[in-house]
Amino acid sequence: MTAPTLTQRLLVTGHTGFVGQALARWLPSSSWGQRFELIALPAGLDIRDAGGLKAAVAALQADHVLHLAAQSFVPASFRDPAETLSINVGGTLNLLQALDSTGFEGRFLYVSSADVYGAVDVADLPVDESRMPVPRNPYAVSKVSAEMLCRQWHLTEGMKVIVARPFNHTGPGQDARFVLSGFAQRIAQIASGRAEPLFETGNLNVTRDFCDVRDVLDAYMTLFDRGQVGETYNVCSGVERNVGDLLRSMLARAGIQARIQTDPARLRPNEQLRMVGSAARLHQHTGWKPSCDFDATLADMIAWWQAKENR
Repeated sequence: MTAPTLTQRLLVTGHTGFVGQALARWLPSSSWGQRFELIALPAGLDIRDAGGLKAAVAALQADHVLHLAAQSFVPASFRDPAETLSINVGGTLNLLQALDSTGFEGRFLYVSSADVYGAVDVADLPVDESRMPVPRNPYAVSKVSAEMLCRQWHLTEGMKVIVARPFNHTGPGQDARFVLSGFAQRIAQIASGRAEPLFETGNLNVTRDFCDVRDVLDAYMTLFDRGQVGETYNVCSGVERNVGDLLRSMLARAGIQARIQTDPARLRPNEQLRMVGSAARLHQHTGWKPSCDFDATLADMIAWWQAKENR
């Protein structure tokens, strides 16, 4: 007889953000639903509050930790780099110290970002984990710094750290500041008559590696189960998608005709024109690969925004 799987308490920082909320919706019906029980920090607790964080971590007694909490919007990191570093590096240090003080022995998954790679020549695509990070914005600097902090904690304190570097991920519920969710919101507004059929965009002739957030979450759970401690893993689809093509596909799916024009104010100097990652290491170590139909992801996003606009 197979022994029953014991439920493990998974502390999720940043649980009110896009990925954290997606995890709460997705996990119960997923194949991991019987494996993990989600727990969270008290409402309103700022991870920069070292004393409050230490008390909360001691009370919660987590088996594993998924560290999502971050200031993750790149333009905001340029406006206030000190705040981004305080949250993303200082907050991570507070969390590591709090866990250490309780004798934490579980796995600690630090969610970094593929943005740490910086500018990548087309000849060097797809990007793998052997590439040295060359961050080009304060957000990416903060993520590299926190990665190194977590790695040091693994080497000197013995914490079972794994680092994930997700590429672009999207899905229902994402903030409209992010490109595909912004498209979906505008489509919903046009369909409801609340906006004229016009898109003012940045450079649409760029490519990115998008994953459905549910595939990303499955990768994180897989890393808790089978990832190698001390390793860094790209989490990506390995598929290069043109942003303009995705917008046109979304419009066609919604039956919307709209003008698309470039807004010079939205153009980014020195923007990375093409990007795609390699998840070969993640696949080799764990067997993970994305399974969501990305066309269905786009449809789900439009439907989510339509429901929100109609409320």
